[in-house]
Amino acid sequence: MTQLPWNAKEATVGELSDRSGVPPSALRFYEREGLIRSRRTSGNQRRYSRDTLRRVAFIRVSQRVGIPLARIREVLGLLPEGRTPNRADWANVSECWRDDLNSRIAQLEQLRDHLTDCIGCGCLSIDKCHLANPHDALGEQGPGPRRLLGT
Repeated sequence: MTQLPWNAKEATVGELSDRSGVPPSALRFYEREGLIRSRRTSGNQRRYSRDTLRRVAFIRVSQRVGIPLARIREVLGLLPEGRTPNRADWANVSECWRDDLNSRIAQLEQLRDHLTDCIGCGCLSIDKCHLANPHDALGEQGPGPRRLLGT
């Protein structure tokens, strides 16, 4: 694994890949999608600023909890371009996630707690469905897993 010197201002795609654990192809994809930026050397090689490592970590964690790339791009757009983001910048960005993450947590808890019960899909195939959703009453509310959708 390549270590970035503590005073290195830029990293190659290989160094950033080694340090972040993200394949170079994914880094190039993130760049095409406008999530990270690089500058090109006279030999047309990518060079990433040190703060890109933090952005890549943020992208990975955000993806892991299911946040779409478009939303990640939108929030990363709140970070300054001309300087390394500071603690206040990251606090501002993380606040954007609070409501979304709380909603996701509630959905996951509901899924965990009710997955073995009727989820309101209208399938009537589990022996308990006729008790939890008699005569497919939830089907009148529309398609899909009505209870898990919270509707």
